[in-house]
Amino acid sequence: MGYDEEKVAVYYNNILSIAKGTRLHAYAAECINLGQKLPKSTKTLNMYVNDAIGYRMHPEQILYYSENCFGTADAISFKDKVLRIHDLKTGTGKTHMEQLIIYAALFCLEYKIKPSEIEIELRIYQNDEVWVHNPGYDEIVPVMDKIISFDKVIKKIKQREE
Repeated sequence: MGYDEEKVAVYYNNILSIAKGTRLHAYAAECINLGQKLPKSTKTLNMYVNDAIGYRMHPEQILYYSENCFGTADAISFKDKVLRIHDLKTGTGKTHMEQLIIYAALFCLEYKIKPSEIEIELRIYQNDEVWVHNPGYDEIVPVMDKIISFDKVIKKIKQREE
C-alpha cells in the first residue's frame, strides 16, 4: 500500500531486469559449456562468452570454504599458475572488483594455494566494456584472513545455539 505508480513501475522493472540477468547467465553458461562462440563484437555478452571459451573457463563454478562462506564465480580457470575469474554484469549499476577479490580468496582457501605463488586476473564485463584488475597477494591475503576469522566467529555462535 505504500507504493505509488512510479514506485511500483520501478519495482516491477527491477524484477524484470533480475529475471533477464538470470536467463542471460544461464544462456552464457550453456554457450561456454558447449564451446559455442558468439559473433565477434563489443557487446558485453559476446565478449564474455568468447573470452571464457578462449581461456577454457568453467562457468558457474562454486567456490567453497565452509558452510558459512562460499560463492559462485560466473567463469573461472586455473592453468599454468594463472587464476582467471570473469564476472558478467547484466545491469547498469556501478560494480566493484571486491566480489571477484573475495572469489579469488575463496579459491585460494579451498584449493590451499598461496596467492603469492600465482598470477591473478579478474575481469568484469558490463555495459559493453571490460574492466581488468590484477591484484597482488597483498590484496588477497587480508581477505583470506578475514574469511577464516569470520568463519570462526560464526561457528562459535552456531555452537552456542545447539
